[in-house]
Amino acid sequence: MVAARSHREREFAEFVTLRYADLVRTAVLLTGDRGHAEDLVQRALLAVFRSWGRLDHVANAEAYTRTTMVRLASRWWRRRWRAEIPTDRLPDRPVGDHAAGVDTAEVVRRALAALPWPQRAVLVMRYFEERSEAEIAEVLGCSAGTVKSRASRGLVALRAAMTSVEKLEGVSRERG
Repeated sequence: MVAARSHREREFAEFVTLRYADLVRTAVLLTGDRGHAEDLVQRALLAVFRSWGRLDHVANAEAYTRTTMVRLASRWWRRRWRAEIPTDRLPDRPVGDHAAGVDTAEVVRRALAALPWPQRAVLVMRYFEERSEAEIAEVLGCSAGTVKSRASRGLVALRAAMTSVEKLEGVSRERG
């Protein structure tokens, strides 16, 4: 019993060591915040560890963990309080023109974080995790058609955000 348990713990520890950074990267896209992302991964890993002995094959652990993360994030998103939104800077401080230095990846992350949860979840699973529409529909408990429409709306919003940044960068270059 003790030997089996320690083998199970070693397998799990190896899985966490190998996959933690990738899981956090996905969680950042799902939550829009590094701290929440790490909390999400920890909660998901706890659930996976509890189910570790029931997994058919250790190779299924990553898919199981990512599915758990999406479901946990979905529950959190439905329950979270939306009355206040913390910001990096105070709203009454003057802001200079910093459009030329905007990092594209940061713009995409912020635009993704601004999307409604269902659209964000679909885009992360479809384009970051490369899951099929059927897999996403199963995880989210909706139809494949709903997955397609959420992906379409989410992509339109991301393209609009990128277009806005490109326009700002163009104005900044003209002034410079």
